[in-house]
Amino acid sequence: MNTENAVQVIQRQLDAYNNKDLVALLNCYAEHSQLFNVEGEVLAKDKAHIAQNLAARFQEPDLYAELLERRVFDNVVIDHERITRNFPEGRGTIDMLCIYVVEKQLIVRGTFKVFNQHLF
Repeated sequence: MNTENAVQVIQRQLDAYNNKDLVALLNCYAEHSQLFNVEGEVLAKDKAHIAQNLAARFQEPDLYAELLERRVFDNVVIDHERITRNFPEGRGTIDMLCIYVVEKQLIVRGTFKVFNQHLF
């Protein structure tokens, strides 16, 4: 896979996230994609689990991910994003490191690190 294709997949996924378009977002993931935090905890074990997690997240009225930096290494794309969310304690932001592995133009694995939570 060339680097350009991997970037296109990740950008489509980010655009779908910001548009709260669950169908478009899921079209970026392989059926057996897995999502983890950096400690190795499973966040989603397949595409259906991803859909379940994001359907709830997409209910947040202020949800938006701003891309701060992107690095690309072959089929691995690393994004640093600042995400505006509606937390139980109020509106705020988190920074997130997102490491995506893309194969056959689909995301097969995502690893995430959340840091710098701020409330408004």
